[in-house]
Amino acid sequence: MLFGKDVPPYAVYIGRFKTPTTIIDDRMIRGTLFEVVEESMRFILSHVKVAFEISGEAERLEIFEYPLPALRELLLNTIVHRDYTSPVDTQIKIFDNAISFFNPGKLFGDLTIEKLQRDDYQSRARNKLIAEAFYLTRDIEKYGSGFIRVRDEITNYPTMEFSYQESGDGFLVWLKYQQQKISSSNTREGITEGITEGVGLLLKEIRLTPGRRIPHLTQHLNRPQKTIERWIAELKRQGLIEYRGSKKTGGYYGVE
Repeated sequence: MLFGKDVPPYAVYIGRFKTPTTIIDDRMIRGTLFEVVEESMRFILSHVKVAFEISGEAERLEIFEYPLPALRELLLNTIVHRDYTSPVDTQIKIFDNAISFFNPGKLFGDLTIEKLQRDDYQSRARNKLIAEAFYLTRDIEKYGSGFIRVRDEITNYPTMEFSYQESGDGFLVWLKYQQQKISSSNTREGITEGITEGVGLLLKEIRLTPGRRIPHLTQHLNRPQKTIERWIAELKRQGLIEYRGSKKTGGYYGVE
């Protein structure tokens, strides 16, 4: 599971949902657990919105929709502590203002929801060797302070809620918010509209190589054509890019 060459049967299923029944992007990820963590995090980041704060410094400040350390902590929690005797896939669902993590396997040992809500809870490791491996790579804390760190990370996100429960034969965690954080000082001054990390990558590529068309952008960013078309539509809606030239020879350019 950690270093094998054969693809294990366990998978992480990640989807970007517009509604509970409408999926606009999804991925089934398999591989060693280290690979699964990194690829899953990349997919999540491609759908996380980012606001840009202009403060007069040399570089603009990026304010992510969720605190990234909290997202990585919750992802690691689903991978390290899931019940690997269950055939159920780990599931991550990304909505407009919420993200959920579900892993098969209820809380292990005598750990309870009530104990998790306190900062002095004692962790219980179902998969000791997996936890040890991720501890040695410095991805997790051996003695289980993950939920404490998540609570600390979201303190700077005023409307964000962190909830968790045992659901069926597994464990379900939610991060939700009522209003997206768009400023380090929680004001709207100097803020552009939030865009996803994936859209931001496309915008950067268009500005670096102006005049490119969709086939080039699709190949260079290694994304499906429909995804690139959707991102272009979003950038055009925000007035950040425009198409110049004829339909056959023209291309996309950034707008200052």
